[in-house]
Amino acid sequence: MLSNFNSLIKRKNFQAVAIGSSAGGLNALKTVFTELDKKFPLPIIIVQHISADTDSYLPSLLDNLKKIKVKEADEKETPQKGIAYIAPPNYHLLIESDRSFTLTVGERVNYARPSIDVLFETAAEAYSDGLIGIILTGANNDGSRGLKKIREMGGLTIVQDPEEAEAEAMPASALEATNVDHVMKLKNIAKFLNSII
Repeated sequence: MLSNFNSLIKRKNFQAVAIGSSAGGLNALKTVFTELDKKFPLPIIIVQHISADTDSYLPSLLDNLKKIKVKEADEKETPQKGIAYIAPPNYHLLIESDRSFTLTVGERVNYARPSIDVLFETAAEAYSDGLIGIILTGANNDGSRGLKKIREMGGLTIVQDPEEAEAEAMPASALEATNVDHVMKLKNIAKFLNSII
């Protein structure tokens, strides 16, 4: 399987990774980040559905794994290589045409704020075929439309195997919405990302 990864990497000049997760996402992200190489060279931008009235402990949880730096995304910040950014609770995270972040409190999308679709659709416009979009476990259909947009813009699309997911609805919905490039187990998602180095 890794030989297929390597041939894919040679054909693409990836510039960023966008990940969406919901129910079960904390464990899924922890699994991926535990396997992630410390020298991972791209920015990773994450939307994890989380209650609006709680502080997000996800940045510190993932940062404590001592892999790559993990932080909450800030308004007007431009994502840097080798850093993971997480949308703050109750804010949509958008990527502008200059690839800087915008945080908004617009209407909920798919009952969620932050919404995976909002991140994916704006990231697809900003990064075009340089974007890798990944859908992990979740209990609704957020991210399906955005993953389709990433695919349409020439980006690479990956969905966690629904049979492995803690909540299969979101990955299953993504598979129904578009013809994704890869369906993978969590450990293989991490291996793929490491093959970018």
